[in-house]
Amino acid sequence: MAIIGLVFSTILTSYVSATDRSEWSGYSLAAQSLAVQGMEQARCAKWDPQAWPVVDELGETNFVTVEQLDITASRQTIFATNYISIANIAGTIPMRQIRADCVWSLASRRPATRGPFTNTAVTLRAPDQ
Repeated sequence: MAIIGLVFSTILTSYVSATDRSEWSGYSLAAQSLAVQGMEQARCAKWDPQAWPVVDELGETNFVTVEQLDITASRQTIFATNYISIANIAGTIPMRQIRADCVWSLASRRPATRGPFTNTAVTLRAPDQ
C-alpha cells in the first residue's frame, strides 16, 4: 500500500509540475510576441535624415505600453508592461538600436514560478533611403 501511495504521489506531483511549466511556456511565448510587436511598431516609424525637411518620427526616446497577454485558454488575465527604448549607435552610418523588454508576472501555485519575468527583443535600424 505504501509503494502504491508513493508511486501515485510521484505521478501527481509530476503532472502538476508539467502543467505549471506548460502554462509558463504559453505566457512566455505570448510575452515574446508582445515584445516583438512593440519593436516592429517602432521600426515602422519614418526616419529619413536626407529629406528636406528631415523626417524623424522615431527619435531617441523611450515609451511604455501595458497590454494583456494573448492566451486563449487562460483562466486568468495577465497584463504585461512593454518597455520600448530607442538609442543612437555611434558610427559613420546613422543607426539606431530598438529594444523591447516585456515584463510580466504569473500568479502561480509556487513562488519560484511567479516572476517577474522579462522577454527581450533587440534590433538595429538604418534610416529610410
